[in-house]
Amino acid sequence: MAGPMAVVFDCDGVLASNGSSWQSIHESFGTENKEMFTRFVNREIDDDEFMADDVSKWMGKRGRIHKDDIARCYSGVRLMSGAREVVEKLQERGILVAIVSSGVDIFVGMVASMLKVDDWIANGFEWDEDGWMVGPLPSRVLSFEKGIAVEKFRRINDLMPEEIISVGDSGSDISMRIEGSRFIGFNPGASWSLDAFKSASVPIVESDDLRSIWPLLFEGEGF
Repeated sequence: MAGPMAVVFDCDGVLASNGSSWQSIHESFGTENKEMFTRFVNREIDDDEFMADDVSKWMGKRGRIHKDDIARCYSGVRLMSGAREVVEKLQERGILVAIVSSGVDIFVGMVASMLKVDDWIANGFEWDEDGWMVGPLPSRVLSFEKGIAVEKFRRINDLMPEEIISVGDSGSDISMRIEGSRFIGFNPGASWSLDAFKSASVPIVESDDLRSIWPLLFEGEGF
């Protein structure tokens, strides 16, 4: 099987060691969203409703929120082991690297800059001219319909679906697998995600080192 011409990664839990860039804000602000997360996973609410509830909780706790307050929530988050090496080695081979994330754009942008990826997209907030949060922006990436963003990336770069491999850690990331492309489930942290990967019959890498996906990107080749 030929290697890919492009690899599309989720960010949280794949390129970065955090579980969720949204949850990082909750932890920093002393709020929680467990009930709404369950409703979201069960598809009872959509991304926009979920984000609006998160922002409402944060503002209820903190009042005004500055862009710098959000950035500080990620001060302790690190890249996933092997992420920099995998991205560098892919790009050395002329392979495009992109991030499609429904996470927070401030954080995803930091990761994209550190890794020098070719393209990225994520969700985020509206800010006033002084950097104070107004509210969430409409979703750019739908968590359970990430294939929309992958398909746009495919068209812009004139790729065939079979030339693309997507990598994600969540059950919703399977939606990155547009028809004809491939998907790798990486280090699923939740039982519902592992169950979703098994139901979809995708290869699963249970490791917290991203270099472990290499033999699945390039059959029979070690990192």
